[in-house]
Amino acid sequence: MEADTLAEPAPETASPRPPVARKAPRVDVVHGDRRVDDYSWLRDKSDPEVAAYLRAENAYVDAVMKPTGPFQEALYREMLARIQETDLSVPYREGGYFYYTRTEEGKQYPILARREGSRQAPEEVTLDLNALAEGHGFFSLGAYVVSDDGRLLAYSTDVTGFREYTLQVKDLATGEILSERIERAGSVAWASDGRTLFYTIEDPAKRPHRLYRHRVGSDAADPLVYEEEDELFRVFAGRSHSREYVFLVAASHTTTEVRYLRSAQPDGVWKTIAPREHEHEYDVEHHADRFFIRTNDRGRNFRLVWAPVADPRRENWREVVPHRADVMLEGLEVFRDHYVRLEREQGLPRMRVTDLRRETTHDIAFPEPAYSAFPGANAEFDSRVFRYTYESLVTPHSVFDYDMETRQATLLKEQPVLGGYDRSQYHSERLLAEAPDGVKVPVSIVYRKGLKSDGSHPLLLYGYGAYGFPLPVGFSSNRLSLLDRGFVFAMAHVRGGGDLGKQWHDEGRMTKKRNTFTDFIAVAEHLLGQGYSAPGRLVIEGGSAGGLLVGAVANMRPELFKVVVSKVPFVDVINTMLDASLPLTAGEWEEWGDPRVKDQYEYMKTYCPYTNVEPKAYPIMLVKTSFNDSQVMYWEPAKYVARLRALKTDDNLLALKTNLEAGHGGASGRYDYLREVAFDYAFILTQLGMPA
Repeated sequence: MEADTLAEPAPETASPRPPVARKAPRVDVVHGDRRVDDYSWLRDKSDPEVAAYLRAENAYVDAVMKPTGPFQEALYREMLARIQETDLSVPYREGGYFYYTRTEEGKQYPILARREGSRQAPEEVTLDLNALAEGHGFFSLGAYVVSDDGRLLAYSTDVTGFREYTLQVKDLATGEILSERIERAGSVAWASDGRTLFYTIEDPAKRPHRLYRHRVGSDAADPLVYEEEDELFRVFAGRSHSREYVFLVAASHTTTEVRYLRSAQPDGVWKTIAPREHEHEYDVEHHADRFFIRTNDRGRNFRLVWAPVADPRRENWREVVPHRADVMLEGLEVFRDHYVRLEREQGLPRMRVTDLRRETTHDIAFPEPAYSAFPGANAEFDSRVFRYTYESLVTPHSVFDYDMETRQATLLKEQPVLGGYDRSQYHSERLLAEAPDGVKVPVSIVYRKGLKSDGSHPLLLYGYGAYGFPLPVGFSSNRLSLLDRGFVFAMAHVRGGGDLGKQWHDEGRMTKKRNTFTDFIAVAEHLLGQGYSAPGRLVIEGGSAGGLLVGAVANMRPELFKVVVSKVPFVDVINTMLDASLPLTAGEWEEWGDPRVKDQYEYMKTYCPYTNVEPKAYPIMLVKTSFNDSQVMYWEPAKYVARLRALKTDDNLLALKTNLEAGHGGASGRYDYLREVAFDYAFILTQLGMPA
């Protein structure tokens, strides 16, 4: 087949014309099925033609969006005006210090600091991320772990966006950066001596597979503590809340195995809680002479047991909280006299406090019908106070201290929203939409009061639906720029996520993945049917696995959606899952399936967005990616857009925007990120024909 040439970006004086990627067919045969990929050449990151194509796509979208420049700037200023640029987090106590972060107006990144003994003591800056980011187009802080004596800080940084972190150690007493420099580092845990550091290292596929022990200041080769040979498993290191143990966790998507070591004996022998068994997941916390273990050995939603530290084998496990089919036990926070169960019931987070002395349990109350609540910074084991965060679609991020003795919650800080935000002018609710198989799918929704149920309002519907991840119902001051222009915002809690427990996840993964997409379509149709919007005003958005979601439904029901915003989308499912050399692929065979298995390949083929692009009309689309993304490689959205351009039959705008300096999360600086949001909003609003 004759190859097309790469189109040059149109001159500014002409109407912008999109570039056309050349075709260089690659043929693969999978299970006897002949697959032709015209754009596999875009995988070669070192090829100058690849970068030229991405720059041509950027030039095209910039030319298309150039008339919206003043509108983008106005949106940026509007959103910035709601943010308290110079701000301070709520300090938390760890050891003899109070730790916090603060931001300064005009600076992209936070400053991390602490005060010794009291909140009024002089400030000691532990890390100024602005200084560390200087000279880099991208910056991310990974590990940030202080030794037990407060003297040494282990921290890791990435300046590429590829999530390839370099671990270093800082002497907080002198400010000196010590000689340690460990590449491709993952999780980090100190032993209690304050000089021994455990850390994990990634393999070439970015799988944390080895645990090493390092003595600060030593030039000797670090002893290898553990190596995980199974490519489905990743290893993580961490400390118990009591600080008495170091844990080594080997985990796949369906199975875990936990080893433990007394933190006061870093050279000691690691022991195993329970040997791995396929599809048995568990995690461990420590209290006095026992381990608390969250396990799904008797049900998908987990139960709570305890085992003696002296002999924690499974035959010694004693049940504390049984498995419940309608309640997901998501985690456990253990203190000296209490523990807090983190649960999810009817799609909403619950926090249940148990007094270990009195053996009584009570719930922390939350006031709204749709919300998110998470544990906050609870560094101190010997504490009667449990810190948590709370927010909703109308309530800004808030930090509470909860006294587990008096059962009183104290609001420490609600994130300020400048410019006179009045939450009473907005309404949030939770709906249920019926999927084709009769399952009720939760929907969280918010809009400005005065809504007319006549289909006249634009609607932005967001979804994810993967990895058993419950979609957080959170506040965004940026979102007010849509709500105040008449938008309805909705979140579809589709199967594949963890919103209704482990079974909800199971019903949207592997050979049940299509439920994720049909759920989302059902939610969209329900909202339209209730008059929240109309097809010509419906915008959908998803990122990463959510990009797979919106890509799949755009293939299945393109007429239903006006605009699709797809961010770092996982759209080339089959080709990615056939390549075990890529980050995440092998481990995620337990989430998506393994296309080397024929029936799993055939099922995957029914929904893979890249595979299923065909000659027909598609919605207006904005596809965004990052050149240094390590989770969804840039070439997936690039190939997807190239194939769409070649096959689609409409004249609707199709835009590919590549951040050439960032990774999976997009721009790292807060002002740069805000400009990306302004760009997205300007794209949506102008494509809907809405005035500035």
